[in-house]
Amino acid sequence: MKRPIRLIAIDIDGTLLNSKVEISPANLNALRRAHAADIEIALVTGRRHRFALPVAESLGFDLCLISSNGAVTRSTSGERFHRDLLPKATAIKLCQHMRQFRDHTVLTFDREGIGAIVCESHEHLYGVIQRWMEKNAPYIEYVSPIEKALTEDPIQAMFCGPIELMRRAQEHLFTCDFTAEFTLLRTQYAARNLCILDILNAGCSKGHALERWSNYRGIDRSEVMAIGDNYNDIEMLDFAGHPVIMGNASDDLKQNGWTVTLHNDESGVAAAVEQALEANRESVNA
Repeated sequence: MKRPIRLIAIDIDGTLLNSKVEISPANLNALRRAHAADIEIALVTGRRHRFALPVAESLGFDLCLISSNGAVTRSTSGERFHRDLLPKATAIKLCQHMRQFRDHTVLTFDREGIGAIVCESHEHLYGVIQRWMEKNAPYIEYVSPIEKALTEDPIQAMFCGPIELMRRAQEHLFTCDFTAEFTLLRTQYAARNLCILDILNAGCSKGHALERWSNYRGIDRSEVMAIGDNYNDIEMLDFAGHPVIMGNASDDLKQNGWTVTLHNDESGVAAAVEQALEANRESVNA
């Protein structure tokens, strides 16, 4: 007999949220019905915890929030389960090596208030992530040179810019002699000509964090459904026994044998969750 699905892990941007950056009524209703059916819900996102929290809270129940691509795991009530920070020494070397891309560099820290996000200037960043910069304005501190902000281990460093520029940034990144000290995760939105390169501690990913949480909860990977849309979701989808890729994902991500659900503007999360609920009902009645 197939095991029931006990945990559904869901990416936020491009997955749970539609192109208007909203949760559709269908998605909200499906997740609340899954919660009522004792299926655990986890949000697994590249967003910082504070930036992701309003989305998580809007679901109306306490849940596990894995943020910053797996670097921080907290409940929506604020209880911390795990942190996986980028060593300060590695971050300093990274900023120095990527000097030519410093106008596109952002550091994030596990802090409240201003200084949780640090960059040197906003001119180039506003050109590619204006909405993100505006939403996070109360947390942004400008420090030049940016290395001076590294008085403690950051959560991560990230480089944001047009796709071609970030392709060159990625190539340059891998010419350094300390690649074993970090993980690179890429998020790309072709329609917006936006690419984000997230630099985290070695081994850190959404998949690693989800595996850690599943083990803690005593949930086998065969009992996990994961839903995502982008390259930074690959490790999470590879871990889950029931991987689901969004209809709005790039075509190359749909070639991995994962179940393809509807577009994020068609409540693809709700469609996948309904399948999980139906599969669980069938396993009970078998």
